[in-house]
Parts: sequence; C-alpha cells; structure tokens
Amino acid sequence: MSEVRNKVDFIQLLGPDMSIKILTHLDDPCDLIRVSSVSSSWHRFVIEHGLCKQLCLKMFPEISGVAHIIELDNIIEPLSNTLGSYVSWESHKRNHRVYAFLASGLTPMRKNCISKAISASSTDNYPEESILHTLEPGDRTEYRASYWSSKGESDPSVPETLVYELASKLCLVTEIYVHPFQAYFQHGFPIYSAKAVRFRMGHSKHPMELESPVDNMAANHVLGNNQFIWTYTSPEFPMLQENRLQKFKLPEPVLCIGGVLLVELLGRVQKQEMDELFYIWKVYLEILPSNRLLYVFSNIITEKQLE
Repeated sequence: MSEVRNKVDFIQLLGPDMSIKILTHLDDPCDLIRVSSVSSSWHRFVIEHGLCKQLCLKMFPEISGVAHIIELDNIIEPLSNTLGSYVSWESHKRNHRVYAFLASGLTPMRKNCISKAISASSTDNYPEESILHTLEPGDRTEYRASYWSSKGESDPSVPETLVYELASKLCLVTEIYVHPFQAYFQHGFPIYSAKAVRFRMGHSKHPMELESPVDNMAANHVLGNNQFIWTYTSPEFPMLQENRLQKFKLPEPVLCIGGVLLVELLGRVQKQEMDELFYIWKVYLEILPSNRLLYVFSNIITEKQLE
C-alpha cells in the first residue's frame, strides 16, 4: 500500500502551465515520445497541448511558415464529417504523429541538395554543354570549360527551363543559388546570364526512370511541364549579368513534396558575336546545405506511415 501512495502524477501535481514549461525544455523528440508513453493521461496531455509541434518548430523554425500546409493540405488527410470533440481529438492526434515524425526524421543535408539533373529545354552541343555540368562547382573540368548552354535564338525573350531532382521527396527550401557562366574563351569575356529567373517545385505525375539526363527537345516533350504537377511557383527574380553565385531567397520557406525543381530562365541578355544569336549559359546551380536552408527526410509522409 505504501508503494501505491508514494506514486505521484507530476503533471497533475504541478498543473498544466508548469508541466508545459518543463516539457518544452526537452530537445530530443524521443524523450517527448517516452513522456507520452508513461500513461494514458500523459499521452493525452502531450497531444492536447501540441508539445510535439512546439518541439518541432523549436528545432526547425523554418518550418513555421508551412505549418498550416502540413496540417491542412498535403500531409494530413481530411477528417470525415463527424461533429463534436471527437473531430478535435483526432485532429490533435494526427498533428502529434506528423510533428513527431518530422522532429525525429528531419536531418540537415551536408552537400548540394540537388541530386540529379533531369532535363533541359534545349542544349547547344551535347554532351559537351550538358545540363550535367550545372551540378559541378567551378567553370572548368581538367582542361575544358564546364557549363550548360541553351541553343541560340534570334528572339531574346525565348525562355529556357532546367529540371532537377532533389535529394529527397520532401524538402524545405528557403534559398536557391544560380551562377551564370562567363565565356573566358570568347572576346570580351561575355556573361551569358538570363534576364530573370523563376522556380517551380512539385512532383512527377508518373514515376521517373531515367538512366541519364535528357538534353533535347523531343525528350523534353516527354518530360515537359505537362508531366509534372507544380505545387509552388516563386515570383520572378531579376538576375544580374555578373560572374558570381547569385542568391535567390524565396518569400517564405517552401515545403516541396515530390522533390522536383524547375528553373525557368526568362529572357536573354547576351548575344554571341560569331552567330549573332542570344544564348543562356549556366555554370552551376545549388541549394546550399545549411541548418537554416533545407531539411529533408527519405519518404513522403502518408497516414499509413504515421500509424
């Protein structure tokens, strides 16, 4: 009997405010999961007060800008049309599972978060000027120039697109960097930048099974915009005609579900002297691996995985 009397429910003893203050000092999601496993009352307390969400947003503040998307649109399936407190409780439980999964699964990338080049709308000389070169930092590989080049156009308003696969199916993106190419082997060292750039993110309608990147118009028709669903479109950013890595910060963090990035290069500013045509050349594109830039984990979250 003495053992039973000595057992104390600390949450009940301290009250909700002090208990929340103590539990929000935990910095490991596994500890919070253990707390919720102590008893049914502690489990309910953790869920009802959204402690997993608070921990997740403390660990990854960038995700606060897309929290409403996680809860309403992309991650959690809609509840059935049931009235009463049951709906609220089920919503709390789903939020708890999602944020617990995010907090335990999100990890910072340690390298360029773009993993693969999928296609380019055009390529002037393949494979010497392939989109593959935009994944390699620097403008030279051994003894030759390393860059991607579009085909030449007499109309400077003709756009180009580059499609990439990200390192994960679920990514949080805040900044993207693009480096225009300076043709150091041409007279005057011209820089073949675009006039502006825009980014789209989304997923493929069908599984992509590519052994190598695509660099021609016919193949790009197969993998073109109609083969992807774009869930986010950025504003247009002006691009400087400068030989440097240029940063494009998105207005708010973007949760990319599906891991596909489209880079739209809008307008041409540099005419090539030898043929009097306008080109766009790119030397490098990356999403930097920083704790404040991008976090990923391996698979799309589904309700089945959260059970």
